[in-house]
Amino acid sequence: MQGSVMPKDKDAVIALDDEERPRVLIVDDDKRNLLALKTVVDEVADVVVASSGEEALRHLLNGEFAVILLDVFMPGLDGYETAQMIRSREQTKRIPIIFLSAVNKEAAHLNRGYAMGAVDYVFKPVDPLILRTKVSVFVDLFAKTRQIQQRAAQEQALLDENYRIQAEKLRVEQALRAAEMRHAAVIQSLPIALFLRALDDKSGQPAIIGGNLERLTGFPSPPTVCEWQDRLHPEDRERVVAGYADLETEGKLAIEYRWRCADDEYRYFLEQMIVLAGESGQREVVGSILDMTERRELESQLVQAQKLDAIGKLTGGIAHDFNNLLAAVLGGLDLIGRRVELKDDQSKILAMTRRAAEQGTDLVRRLLAFSRRQQLQPAPVSMKQLSASVGDLLSHTLGGLVELEWEIPGELWCAYADGAQLELAIMNLIINARDAMPEGGQIRVSACNEQIGEANAYELAAGDYVRVSVTDTGTGIAPDLLERVLEPFFTTKEIGKGSGLGLSMVYGFAKQSGGAIHIESEIGMGTTVAILLPRSELKAVEPDAAAEQASAASREHARRNILLTDDHNEVRQTTAALLSDLGHTIFEATGGPEALDILAQKGDAIDLIITDYAMPAMSGVQMVRRAREIRPGLPAIIVTGYADTDEIKDVPAGVTVLVKPFPPERLAKAIAKIQNR
Repeated sequence: MQGSVMPKDKDAVIALDDEERPRVLIVDDDKRNLLALKTVVDEVADVVVASSGEEALRHLLNGEFAVILLDVFMPGLDGYETAQMIRSREQTKRIPIIFLSAVNKEAAHLNRGYAMGAVDYVFKPVDPLILRTKVSVFVDLFAKTRQIQQRAAQEQALLDENYRIQAEKLRVEQALRAAEMRHAAVIQSLPIALFLRALDDKSGQPAIIGGNLERLTGFPSPPTVCEWQDRLHPEDRERVVAGYADLETEGKLAIEYRWRCADDEYRYFLEQMIVLAGESGQREVVGSILDMTERRELESQLVQAQKLDAIGKLTGGIAHDFNNLLAAVLGGLDLIGRRVELKDDQSKILAMTRRAAEQGTDLVRRLLAFSRRQQLQPAPVSMKQLSASVGDLLSHTLGGLVELEWEIPGELWCAYADGAQLELAIMNLIINARDAMPEGGQIRVSACNEQIGEANAYELAAGDYVRVSVTDTGTGIAPDLLERVLEPFFTTKEIGKGSGLGLSMVYGFAKQSGGAIHIESEIGMGTTVAILLPRSELKAVEPDAAAEQASAASREHARRNILLTDDHNEVRQTTAALLSDLGHTIFEATGGPEALDILAQKGDAIDLIITDYAMPAMSGVQMVRRAREIRPGLPAIIVTGYADTDEIKDVPAGVTVLVKPFPPERLAKAIAKIQNR
């Protein structure tokens, strides 16, 4: 190669500051030519040299080149063959090729070179300026192409990021709209309204910004502040207006009151407000109105339930001691009647005293029924049989002005309840109905089958029930008193004409039996009280009075040695006297240890144990268990002043439980029943 090396043409070369410089591949089998060409091209690009076509192809596998300077005549693969192979590969076919040739300047050879993919020819000896200029064109083109590609990649990356940001923004906006819709739906479903108004604006309408004020109040558009105040309950108005006046200085307010809605019914509202600075500097009130009516009703029901439970606990607490006293009184009166021959006036006084004591017993029983602490003996009850017995009992009680009518269908189910308590409950309802008709009228007692679903107003388990209704045509009960008539000691009758325990006893009995009570009444039209009781899967047993009387008569003459245990002296002595009058031999003990000592001494002479349940040191249940260790299978009766069966736990098998006070006949019947086993 001839000629001198020219200085670097800065205008013809693109400077890539921090980027990799374009590379040029020079292929020539002559090392001198390679060195000379490399020296010329070094100024404009990085040079990679190859001494054969094979070596050039290997270099092409390791990166990009701006241009290839390829010698035409080489041993092995010549320039034409090498160019053809370069053009056949996808990754290299677009690299410009400049052929280097010292001969064959004829058109045929040139055309062959162009046909093999050459873009230019440079003939040896090479002019450095021409070669550098031609190479610079392709290097500059390569650099600009790479810059364009990089910028395109950057723009595409920015475009992709913009698309991503827009998509994320759209997703967030959609999520925000969905959340707003959910919040609006939640607020719409709640008994609440949200509003906004100017603090000093008393005549304009607040702006409703959430909830449904029409559903709360019945008004399609919100009333003004003055109109709102006019519909406050008279008892709440002064307090609420004062609270509104304090809002300006306090900056916030939470107040509950009663408000008259469009249907003229009062509802409980909780209004909460806070004062904020508006955009124009004018102070605004942001607030909410929450309907608290249902909550207040539930709270009222809870208070009522707690009150009734407290009464029940009090009743259960005093029942034991009171029943002991009544047992001693009634037992003593029975002894006087049995042992003393009285004159007529003395017998009347004794009967009056006994009646007063029995009324005390009835009072305790009603309280226990209300508090659901009485002992029930549920069994299948036939309403046909019950109607016959109640009708006989009331035939001379209702008077000639009252007509009693029974409607008992033949296909009626049997109720599962305590027959005696159900009879007493219906009698109470009938007598209440009679008292509600001072000028006479009609009382209808009806019954029907009823199926109760899962969701019901009675708070009953789903299933089959028997509904017993007592309907009168009397004066009716005022709506504001309907909720109170079930309270103990509450009565609408005049003083001295009712204890207020009749309906409460029916209520307690129904609840304890797994049922419910429902009252409907209208002033001047009458009242219907319905008792719902669970259906019995079994049928009621027809009573056989003759067989029962014969069995009782056969047992009356049996005389037994009885071990009587009670820590209450008066009750024990009275019971012992009654048992002696029945012909039994009595061994008395004041407590469990003393009774066990007597049993150990007397051995098989003891036929029966009668013991109080609640005694110091050892309960009646414990005493019976210890006694049966001495005498296995020894019959026993446990007597208790408690009415709640839960108070007497783990009663031994075959032991009868009697609740004080009881008449001598019941005690005799219990003893006879044990003897017949």
